[in-house]
Amino acid sequence: MPEREIYLLSPRALSPETIAVAFAKTSRAPESFREIAAELSDEKSAQFHEKWVVGYGHASVAEHAVLHFAFENVSRIAIETIESSRLASYTEKSTRYQKWGQADFTIPPELRKAGHPLQEEFIETVRFLFSTYAESLDPVKNLILSKSPRRENESDEAYDRRIRSQYVDRCRFILPAAANANVGMTANARVVEMVIRKMLSHPLAEVRQIGETMKEVAKAETPTLVKYADAAPYVVETVKDLGRRNEEYPIPNCQSPSSEWCTLIDYDKDGEKKVLAAALYRFNEMAFADALAYIKSLKKKERTELADALLKRLGKFDVPLRELEYSNYTFDLVMDQGAYAEFKRHRMMTQTPQRLTTQLGYTIPLLVTEAGFGSKYEAAMESAIKMYEKLVAFNPDVAQYIVPNGFNRRVLAQFNLREAFAFCQLRTAANAHFSIRRVAQKMYEDIAHVHPLLAKYMKLHNETWQGVEENYFTKV
Repeated sequence: MPEREIYLLSPRALSPETIAVAFAKTSRAPESFREIAAELSDEKSAQFHEKWVVGYGHASVAEHAVLHFAFENVSRIAIETIESSRLASYTEKSTRYQKWGQADFTIPPELRKAGHPLQEEFIETVRFLFSTYAESLDPVKNLILSKSPRRENESDEAYDRRIRSQYVDRCRFILPAAANANVGMTANARVVEMVIRKMLSHPLAEVRQIGETMKEVAKAETPTLVKYADAAPYVVETVKDLGRRNEEYPIPNCQSPSSEWCTLIDYDKDGEKKVLAAALYRFNEMAFADALAYIKSLKKKERTELADALLKRLGKFDVPLRELEYSNYTFDLVMDQGAYAEFKRHRMMTQTPQRLTTQLGYTIPLLVTEAGFGSKYEAAMESAIKMYEKLVAFNPDVAQYIVPNGFNRRVLAQFNLREAFAFCQLRTAANAHFSIRRVAQKMYEDIAHVHPLLAKYMKLHNETWQGVEENYFTKV
């Protein structure tokens, strides 16, 4: 019998397009991957992709070509589109651990047009926000220093890192969406093509410009696989059409009462039973309808025992079986933009965020108030509101740039119980940002209320969302 072999086709030796062809050809060629790759050239690989990927639509072949992008000095509002692909990997400059300089922001291209009446006022407002941010760092830092003495044997570096994460954490609420950041992205060529199409179809000029540059950069490595990535008329025209309809038939906007900031608007009433039935289905020979009928016939104690068998062995780093994906939840949420920056990373969810706006009010971190900086913080937020109101009359998409992290945003999210385990456990951890801990604790509470049998196996930090509000916020 032939010996088993496992090896890499290295991108140091082969181009991403050639690697993709080497893997694709194995479906019909008996040779080893090494032998297939040895016969290929960049020219032959391009011809293969033109015929099979472009000509016949076998796009899955492009998934074997992987690219790594470095985006630097792009606005945080543009990063939302860069990071919107479910099947890519991202690492972003953190507002929790790094400080921003006075010039670290993007001026929207729409305002850079010669003589635009709002350009200078926009720049002045952003500079005011950045100067307020810089001014807030020392007062909040000094307060935290007084509350968090150095631990025994803690090094200067470790102490500085621990303190910095706390005061930068609070002050970041002042930074606007125009603030620049860096992000690294790893994705296969099929995903890259979809991201480029999405960016080239975007209403913001900055995002379209990034998409154009991204396409040129990608073509250097995968010239055939991305060269047909263009703006999608479906996306462009649909967005315009829905926007016009909103103007013609406006739905009244109203600020959501605080009691309705997290609402479980829909869930699978039989979700727990479906999860248990799916678990039985996997390890038995029966139709799912029969498995579900059997679960429904069980007494509560018997279902509890089955749930225990399914989840009691979960360790800290374990992922639940996929059968938990048969129970779904939909939430209508209002959270501050800083929390949304963490929330959007959970791309296994289906998320529909609304535009950034100042209409839902803003949060005030408790330590900012305790440091005696509350009035200056509020002055910065009020300046953003005034600028936003002028910008939104010009262009609602461009108006997003001026909105600081502290302002609330509405987002619709749908996900399954398996993702709920991942999100709630990660984002309620003691080292998670307090804004997202509040959201995750409340979502867990709502899920546990309707599905207590399975939700009780989530391992959460001992805290409540009410406690987070009381301990970390002056105003939510």
